[in-house]
Amino acid sequence: MDSDSSRVWALFSLVAGLGAAALTRKLLDQSWKAAAGKNPPENPADPDVSFGEAVLWASITGAAVALARMLAQRRAANYYKRSTGQLPPGLRSGDTR
Repeated sequence: MDSDSSRVWALFSLVAGLGAAALTRKLLDQSWKAAAGKNPPENPADPDVSFGEAVLWASITGAAVALARMLAQRRAANYYKRSTGQLPPGLRSGDTR
């Protein structure tokens, strides 16, 4: 049963993280357009993108997406705990990754 529980948690955590990352990226794109008046860089490594713009975009998106994924996965873990009465596999005391 714990193997099934691990699979359910892995899928649940993955979906929560991917959904949060996609939503955050969409919000960041819209915010960049509103602030800069143009689309964000599609590829910060492109030499046609200024270095400052590339660094700013990479920093903002990296931090915001990581934070959104972490928050979504924490909410998913809390939901799992409320539903099952215990933390998900891998988050329990003594679990190894």
